[in-house]
Amino acid sequence: MSRLDPTGRTTVITGAASGMGARVARALAVREARLALVDRDGDGLAALAASLPGSGHTVHVVDVRDDAAVAQAGAAIESAHGSVQALITCAGSSMLGNLDQLTMEEMRWLMDVNLWGTVSITKALLPALRRSPAAHITHLASIYALGAPAGRIPYAMSKYAVRAFSEALRHELEGSTISVGTIYPAGVKTGIVLHGRYAEALDPAIAARAAAAQAHMYETEPEDAAQTIIDATLGRRARTMIGRKAFLVDVITRLLPVRYWNFMRGPLREATDFTTPPT
Repeated sequence: MSRLDPTGRTTVITGAASGMGARVARALAVREARLALVDRDGDGLAALAASLPGSGHTVHVVDVRDDAAVAQAGAAIESAHGSVQALITCAGSSMLGNLDQLTMEEMRWLMDVNLWGTVSITKALLPALRRSPAAHITHLASIYALGAPAGRIPYAMSKYAVRAFSEALRHELEGSTISVGTIYPAGVKTGIVLHGRYAEALDPAIAARAAAAQAHMYETEPEDAAQTIIDATLGRRARTMIGRKAFLVDVITRLLPVRYWNFMRGPLREATDFTTPPT
């Protein structure tokens, strides 16, 4: 499978206004890619686009939960860029809380963002991806798509589903010009868990303590993660781990598919404790 060259070719990035999406966008712009930047934060997108080197970049303000708006954005991207060589889905959020603390509405919201937003933009851009001689789709999953921890039910559900979607789509597109890959980050220092949502029933002080404990475990610098994501996309890799812990959890869950939580429980104890008040 031939490696992609980003020079002068279009990559679409969702969640581009901040976090991993912005880092990936900056790194690709330096490599002379043309970018279609997607996010619901219009001001953030405008600021990012103004800071990027190169020309031909476009911004598309859209909430990925809105299927009609996503379809319109897909058509606008195809109109502006013609073909799309790569799609990298960085849009996502987190949710803290135990099942008895979470409402169905809260869990559905996260599934809409993390899963259905990913499916919707991928479906909308398939025509433009097919117009490229070779193309790759990169979906960001999570270490929690390898092993599901307590206290992260909606997040783990959404990321396991992204994994399943990516793998099934890869099989569906087998033999075509489009390849599909999934990224499994173990913990990148972007602040996603600090700025994510938590159950309304959860004490904010407890949520903040748990989120800080989770963030403290993150080891990978965002710029390093961005380079790995770009290399996996250009190399058209099907499966990519980011961070030492991702490799470790991958091995443990393969060897101990029922008992892997015995090894994850201790390190995640404080990050998954939603009842003990902070001291």
